[in-house]
Amino acid sequence: MNQSFQELIKHKFPDLSRGQKKVAEFLVNFMEKGSLYTAGQIGKEAGVSETTVIRLAYALGLNGFSDLQELMRKEWLSSAESKESASKHAAASAAEEKKPFSEWLSPVDEKELSQAVDALIKSDQVYIAGFRESHTAAYWLYYKMNQLRNHVLLSFPTGFLLETLCNLTSAPTVVVFSLPRYTKEALEVAQQAKKQGAKVIAITDRRLSPVGQIADITLLAGTTEHILSLLALSQVVISSMQKRDEKTAGKRQEHLEKLYAEQGIFLE
Repeated sequence: MNQSFQELIKHKFPDLSRGQKKVAEFLVNFMEKGSLYTAGQIGKEAGVSETTVIRLAYALGLNGFSDLQELMRKEWLSSAESKESASKHAAASAAEEKKPFSEWLSPVDEKELSQAVDALIKSDQVYIAGFRESHTAAYWLYYKMNQLRNHVLLSFPTGFLLETLCNLTSAPTVVVFSLPRYTKEALEVAQQAKKQGAKVIAITDRRLSPVGQIADITLLAGTTEHILSLLALSQVVISSMQKRDEKTAGKRQEHLEKLYAEQGIFLE
């Protein structure tokens, strides 16, 4: 048999019974245990009978459980050797890999974060603007915030409609992503929002950036070199909103889950 254990599982998985799928997922996730445990032990871990484990081997086209375990054992040993050789390289680079994550959120002022979260919860409407590269983070924040509250709007990647700003309610909050190279659209949308009495939250790299100068609240991204810094900061905002207004967010998410189930949006 030329197929590896994981390739074989992937190929046969759609045709397996529900119990066999549970065993297959357990073995893929815990190949070391699968290589060493008895069929009975594997069944207990996977929540199925020993017979189901043995039947999985035949469903995969093997001659029995011993063949299945031998196939797993070879792949696990090969994988273990590869991981051992890679671990030295990983250890050497671990500090460098972790460093940016701590730096991304270090400039965030807790007081301003609290003020931003309070505004995003209490405003009757939220408009999120991000242009060009910043639109990726703006869309993510828009999508996640829509799971927590209603009346959330999003700009286009390359601009915004004055009609949308004209339709802002009496107490809106406008979030503007603005990083180098600063776009005129980001500044314009912040200026127009201020004229209409909106509270402006700037997500930017420095307090005196063009948008930072006119914003009511400024949340600083730790670096402008990686989109993940914006996503990390956005995640902090979303997590803080969930904790601060857990009851409202919970009701909305419960309603969304019902809609997802009715429409069959998710496979599992």
